[in-house]
Amino acid sequence: MKLDDFNNIDFNNAGSLPAAVKAVLLGFIFVVILALGYYFLWTDAFTSLDTAKAKEEELRKVFLDKQAQAVNLAGYKQQMVEIEKTFGALLKQLPDKSQMDGLLTDINQAGLGRGLEFELFKPGQETQAEFYAEMPISIKVLGTYHDLGAFATDISKLSRIVTLNDISVNAGKDVKSSNADAILVMEATARTYRYLDADELATKKQNEAKIKAVGKI
Repeated sequence: MKLDDFNNIDFNNAGSLPAAVKAVLLGFIFVVILALGYYFLWTDAFTSLDTAKAKEEELRKVFLDKQAQAVNLAGYKQQMVEIEKTFGALLKQLPDKSQMDGLLTDINQAGLGRGLEFELFKPGQETQAEFYAEMPISIKVLGTYHDLGAFATDISKLSRIVTLNDISVNAGKDVKSSNADAILVMEATARTYRYLDADELATKKQNEAKIKAVGKI
């Protein structure tokens, strides 16, 4: 087979071409058909295959995640039971609206029971959170260091949640002695909490819905 055999190809008389030339031409035609087939047919097929593989990998991951959750389902249920118990116990430490007066009395009695003198006991404005309300109480009491500490301990032991914040302790104006019996002045903010009843929660949701509606206008 020579180069001249390709230069002088007569396609009208292709049957008489040398076998070697026919083989080369057929090979070339086959390669062209493969290239065209890949471009027009297989490219989309390969793209679809890659997409399917990615989808399969995603579904496999979802399956493994769901399988892990199913295996640990009993543990998750037990955790939910424990969380509900803990939440219920904490909720019981929050008084309802009707019990707030009693709680304020308990705080006051805790101070009087330690021999403290109240100069200020002023409940403030309630603020509402998701399911509870918080009330700050400004207090100013006079007593010895020991009695003030015992009062703070008694507050922490109340059956309802009460916290003392922004505490400051100073010597009284007329106090010159620095002994343990000296009368000190303690100012603090006691914070009490109560849970919102059904009517309050409903009103709160309605107000939030109104605010959202106004915001969309």
